[in-house]
Amino acid sequence: MSRFALVVPVLLVSALAVIAQQNQPPQQSQPSQQSQPPQESPPPQKPSVYAAIPAEAAHQANPVKPSSESLARAKKWWTLDCAMCHGKDGDGKGDVAQDMKLQIVDFTDPAALKDRTDGELFYVIKNGHQDMPPEGPRVKVEENWDLVNYIRSLAKKKSEAEQKPQP
Repeated sequence: MSRFALVVPVLLVSALAVIAQQNQPPQQSQPSQQSQPPQESPPPQKPSVYAAIPAEAAHQANPVKPSSESLARAKKWWTLDCAMCHGKDGDGKGDVAQDMKLQIVDFTDPAALKDRTDGELFYVIKNGHQDMPPEGPRVKVEENWDLVNYIRSLAKKKSEAEQKPQP
């Protein structure tokens, strides 16, 4: 499979996301009252990037144990679908991400996902997130959970490597 065939869907989804943002109606401004001095409004709070994930999805438990078999199955999907953006080792520095100047989470950093549930990761893989296209029905449910296990394993590999004494 050519690399071009894998990049085209990512570019298409990214373009659609930009178009959708541009087509949002502008926010209505409040009419000012002349008798009162203008009040400064507090800066808008940035919602959590995971705020749109339904609670029942976020709390879903991973039924697949992170075994060597699970990780091997996921590595095939990772190499085929994920590494081009997330990087071969999950550092967020894949070729497509660098070409498109995308800021992608470094999954090798243990702190990156410490506040994320397996259910949230499953939901993002299935439904997409920001510039990331959804896997949808292409990835079976068990394979999606395998990917969650694999993503979690990326940080463990880094922390294990850091703990090994250097000769």
